[in-house]
Amino acid sequence: MVKGNGVASKYYTFASSQPFRCVGFHPIENQPVSAHGARSMKDPVYKLIELTGTSTTSMEEAVEVAIKRAGKTVKNLRWFQVIETRGTIEKGHVLLWQVTLKVGFAVEG
Repeated sequence: MVKGNGVASKYYTFASSQPFRCVGFHPIENQPVSAHGARSMKDPVYKLIELTGTSTTSMEEAVEVAIKRAGKTVKNLRWFQVIETRGTIEKGHVLLWQVTLKVGFAVEG
């Protein structure tokens, strides 16, 4: 590990590439990024899907339900964005949370 400007960094070498100094990690792919913004591999391509998860407990659980279910059939899930939150009210209390998400996954190949 090398320290420069108070930031710890490592040097990485990948197949058919020269060593480069890592100054951080890509926020989505968690791959090393050089001082010039180069990554260790080809830039990924993502596809978006829209899901709505439900829960009688919480918004967070509705998100977890949607992601867990999608993960059974969709590979390489990488990130999500909450698009809409809504719910059902019965007798003055929340009966059901519904959370709509955009979910990104990396396209293979």
